[in-house]
Amino acid sequence: MGSRRDFLKAAATGALALGAQSKLGFAAVVDQQAGKSKVVVARDAALHGPGARLDAKRAADLLDRAITAYTGRNHPVEAWKQIVPKAKVIGLKVNGVGNRGVSTHLELVLALCERLQQAGVRAGDILVWDRSNEALESAGFTINTDPSRIRCYGNDTAGYEQLPTIQGSVKVNLTRILTRECDMVINMPILKDHDLVGVTFSLKNMYGVIERPAELHANNCDPALADLCSIPVVRQKVRFTVGDAISSVYEKGPVFHPEYLWHPNALIVGADPVAVDHTAAQMLARKRAEVGLPPVEAVGRPARYLVTAADQAHRLGVNDPRRINLLEV
Repeated sequence: MGSRRDFLKAAATGALALGAQSKLGFAAVVDQQAGKSKVVVARDAALHGPGARLDAKRAADLLDRAITAYTGRNHPVEAWKQIVPKAKVIGLKVNGVGNRGVSTHLELVLALCERLQQAGVRAGDILVWDRSNEALESAGFTINTDPSRIRCYGNDTAGYEQLPTIQGSVKVNLTRILTRECDMVINMPILKDHDLVGVTFSLKNMYGVIERPAELHANNCDPALADLCSIPVVRQKVRFTVGDAISSVYEKGPVFHPEYLWHPNALIVGADPVAVDHTAAQMLARKRAEVGLPPVEAVGRPARYLVTAADQAHRLGVNDPRRINLLEV
């Protein structure tokens, strides 16, 4: 299941005639009972077998546990039918910048592709994507543009919009994968320390939807990151996060440094990207404290974009723990 051959095999799989209309949105989806943004953290300490090899079956089971806990449905297929829209193209925005060391795990993506098809999404309506084909291949994915199978390619294949989009402080050219190909995007970031903004996860993964992300890193990416995620097409289409916190680096990220490799063995899921990122940042902060490293704020790289993303001008979600319904399973 974890090989490129297996990815192609999974990509050839057909789909069942099921599906449901989504009621979720990108900004601050609220748990109606608690009146808070719901975030689920699902853990399995045994995810990695001998030699730190990821157990694909356990990863799939963990995904099922996370999504059923989030939706309150007993069966994962029913849970995904509640989330994904009917007869639409679903993009899975992964992150391959860390190569095989700390990139979105292929095994997790394959498990989600299988569940989406069982929930009624045709194989050809699933598009796994990132900034470049090179990043995808380095993370173990196989490039495929055949519309009869699960597609997988980068922005360099699809191209960017010629006319820039302006939102607040940012002026960017968006990938056509987001603007023209996907109806809904499930964000699949990888949790990592970041040498400029402290932590990179759900919101920061959106730097992979623009042509020149390096231009938006000044001032700890603030307010550029919040402004980028406020662009209407981003806000409207990126509706859910299946956050990969299976492997991570707690220092010198976002590139892979094996001496700082860490296995949280967790998934962080939710429809509020700010609440998801707040939860991830707290997880990373606890690990840094455990190994004796100072908080990221103390070394000049605070995740200040989380405050901006939650402010009245952006309203992308909540970063106040009192307004987050955190469920750990």
